[in-house]
Amino acid sequence: MTHTKKVGKYYSLLLGVAFTFIIASIGFSLASLPGFQQIGSLSVAIVLAILYRHFLGFPERIRAGIQFSAKRLLRLAIILFGLKLNINVILDEGFPLMLRDLLVVAFSIGVMMLLAKWLKADQSLSILLGIGTGVCGASAIAAVSPILKAKEEDTALSAGIISLIGTIFAIGYTIIRPILPMEAVAYGMWSGLSLHEVAHVVLAGKPAGENALAMALLAKLGRVFLLIPLSIILIWIMNRKKQNTTDHKIPFPWFLVGFLIMSIIGSFVLGTYISVSNSVMDGVSIVTSYILTMAMVGLGLNVSLHDLRQRAFKPVIAVVLTSILLAIATSFIV
Repeated sequence: MTHTKKVGKYYSLLLGVAFTFIIASIGFSLASLPGFQQIGSLSVAIVLAILYRHFLGFPERIRAGIQFSAKRLLRLAIILFGLKLNINVILDEGFPLMLRDLLVVAFSIGVMMLLAKWLKADQSLSILLGIGTGVCGASAIAAVSPILKAKEEDTALSAGIISLIGTIFAIGYTIIRPILPMEAVAYGMWSGLSLHEVAHVVLAGKPAGENALAMALLAKLGRVFLLIPLSIILIWIMNRKKQNTTDHKIPFPWFLVGFLIMSIIGSFVLGTYISVSNSVMDGVSIVTSYILTMAMVGLGLNVSLHDLRQRAFKPVIAVVLTSILLAIATSFIV
């Protein structure tokens, strides 16, 4: 590669990353405004990216940077996301909570795929939405997409759908909470077991008080923890499917090892051997959210509304029905 081509490649890379940063920043800014606050920066940024692609086309000159955000930054965000998982808390709570979380994951994926088959919905979108519903929303979708060899447009669309639907459900929970025959702690567990993302759990659990929010996050963290064994199972399933084909085996997603290492560091090292203030951890959380949003912008730019308009309709119906059934089912086990 000549010097000029190298310079051009790095120029495209830097401009592309900067472009995803700008769209992500606009998403964060809009998400702070009334009417957008409950939707969240992730959903807003994905929608902005999709609309940009729809009306202005894909910016080919900066493709290298956009793909870098969509792939490299996505893996970095998943690794940093591990800091949010406190393994100590999960181990202290023990088997009963983990059993509930396991049932939630199995129920969500199973029901979603049955409904998708019944509705004849797109299988790729449906499995991603099922995993997002059962585990931890867009983060889970982003983590398993490389394992499932999902298209980037499917990953972005699924992440946007799950973020938006989860937000609607979380707002609905806060509206019906006063009339529910549940104590605050039980309501918190119900929210943690049934809502899609950590942000949705916080949104729904916080109005019920500190104890309810703590229980909600505890239940949710168990589902986040199950992302690791679920990924290993998916690798095994995908590799078995490939045995009778000419395709290569699925490479192990090493960024999940980084996710686990960060979880261990956050659970057993930080605060015990290394003193870290809450403000620093909050800062890391904000950076993680920003990087994930930039990655989703990169993925969103690969979404063609013309191609996906018909494909997404049935999976959306399926995930809404799955979310309703999950909410009803989990209300009986809190």
